[in-house]
Amino acid sequence: MSTTVHELAKMIDHSLLHPTMTDEDLRAGCELAVRYNTASVCIKPYAVNTAAELLAGSEVLVGTVCGFPHGNSAPEVKAAEARRAVEDGAAEVDVVINIGKALSGEWDYLRQEVELLNRTVVDGGAILKVIFENDFLQDEQIVRLCEICSQVGVAFIKTSTGYGFTKRENGMYAYDGATIADLKLMLQHAKPGVQVKAAGGIRSLEDLLRVKALGVTRVGATATAAMLDKARSLIDEGVELESLI
Repeated sequence: MSTTVHELAKMIDHSLLHPTMTDEDLRAGCELAVRYNTASVCIKPYAVNTAAELLAGSEVLVGTVCGFPHGNSAPEVKAAEARRAVEDGAAEVDVVINIGKALSGEWDYLRQEVELLNRTVVDGGAILKVIFENDFLQDEQIVRLCEICSQVGVAFIKTSTGYGFTKRENGMYAYDGATIADLKLMLQHAKPGVQVKAAGGIRSLEDLLRVKALGVTRVGATATAAMLDKARSLIDEGVELESLI
């Protein structure tokens, strides 16, 4: 059975996180998410209550971030931020791990952090997505984080923030984000029930279809309208979307 636009829309967390986005931009983004019936918006923490009002009565969930984008806050501070987000109306919370602790191999610290955050969010009736920021990590560190998150039983593990820039040989900063290799690694090492979210670099319909075929169930995206409009146009022309990959 061919993929539908609705299926693709329900994979998308429409991202509203860029630091330059104004309140007007955030409102427009929520309206776009409702129009396309995405899975959620992922909005700046201070705007969660506004998003909850704008999305009331729709099928679009309110998502937000904490410890974003660098993950350096103390676990208790992240938990307080997550708790406030849930109280304001967030149904999903994407949290960045302490990346330096992962690079140092301090796995007990990270397990305790993930346990605290998962408990905080779930007790509030929401779900947790744990962001690894794979651009900074080696495969063995990604695998260990998959194991920890599987043991804790979080809802999602996520590749990137979209802001994990690393310096390249030409002196410019860029990020790889959700690479196919990393997604395969995460899908392989996440236990059943722990879903994988691809974020950073999902900019085209082909990108979206490619990660869907791997088994990814959610993506963070800003090119929501372009991807879904193209999908609808191709389906109207009789094109099976799977033929694009």
